[in-house]
Amino acid sequence: MPDYASYCVKVTTLTPLHIGSGRDLLHEYDYALANGQTWRINEAALLDAQPLDDPKMADQLARTPPARLLRPVDFKPESSNFRYVIKGMPRAQGEGAQVREQIKDLYDRPYLPGSSLKGALRTALGWQLWADRRVRPEARRLGRSRQWAAQDYEHELFGPNPNRDLLRALQVSDSAVVGPDRLMLANARVVGRGGKLGSPIEIEAIRPDTRLELTLKIDLALFSDWARQAGLQLIGGERLAHLPEVVRAYNLARLPQEEAWYGAIPGAQRVAGFYTQLRSARFGPGKFLLQIGWGAGWHSKTFGTHLQSDTAFMERIIGDYRLARGSRKPNDPFPKSRRVAVAFSRDASGLTSETPALPFGWVVVEMEKVN
Repeated sequence: MPDYASYCVKVTTLTPLHIGSGRDLLHEYDYALANGQTWRINEAALLDAQPLDDPKMADQLARTPPARLLRPVDFKPESSNFRYVIKGMPRAQGEGAQVREQIKDLYDRPYLPGSSLKGALRTALGWQLWADRRVRPEARRLGRSRQWAAQDYEHELFGPNPNRDLLRALQVSDSAVVGPDRLMLANARVVGRGGKLGSPIEIEAIRPDTRLELTLKIDLALFSDWARQAGLQLIGGERLAHLPEVVRAYNLARLPQEEAWYGAIPGAQRVAGFYTQLRSARFGPGKFLLQIGWGAGWHSKTFGTHLQSDTAFMERIIGDYRLARGSRKPNDPFPKSRRVAVAFSRDASGLTSETPALPFGWVVVEMEKVN
């Protein structure tokens, strides 16, 4: 019997996927805008090309935003002054406007961190294990800290400590990199129940229809007789061995909620239609939908529908942990907003409007066993 069940995993993006690096890029310092494109500045190369022999000139350069050193003729994709170029431009174009950076390797090539995929799979597994064990939401079991409130439940579902956590057996690699040409500029907004759009959020994201390849392994030795004799008794292994079925069951509960929520939002018919398509999609063995990364929302990081099954419990935790932003009445829907990519349109008079276009982070995952 092999020690591992190994899988080749192909992740194909359906909507923009943003996994943040934790850094905000600044207009005129980190990037420049020209010719309908966003140009990521190679500051070192740009400064090397400047005359620095004169101390006065060096002082002036230190106070000049790098983008202002560029001339119109410099904006060529092959120029060493730029690390990469993205088609499209952010809406905010003043000095110091910000774009949230996509995580990349040292050579500016985007990839999917294994931890991001594993985190999304953990949520789906926890949701299924909750149902298997008929766990009930009880406020008395919650911790005082919002960050660690569900720790007691997580210990029950996955294991009492890191050494005996079910996810110790799941190993997910980072994906292979893709080229910077797979990046896009996404204009995001928060959309609320009345259809009102929040302030613009500009982000780099991996384009839809991008394939990312990685490996996934399940450590079978941790479920062996040897492990049991050593006192290592991991719980939930039967579900870990059937990840596609677990995630599909999780989506059956979640997708109708998203479809209904957007269906009630003025101007969000396009997003509601997208969820209608997801609900009707049928996949063979080893293939499933998953939402990953920024914009996936509260449901993608919690036990979602299980918590909402008890209205009194939900109202209590919303109040105790201050989960709702702004004014909220008891029994109002929660969460009351979503993050979406917006589309721009222009009417006959030249006025521009924005409407919700797509949610973030939806992918198709295909697992193929290799041993």
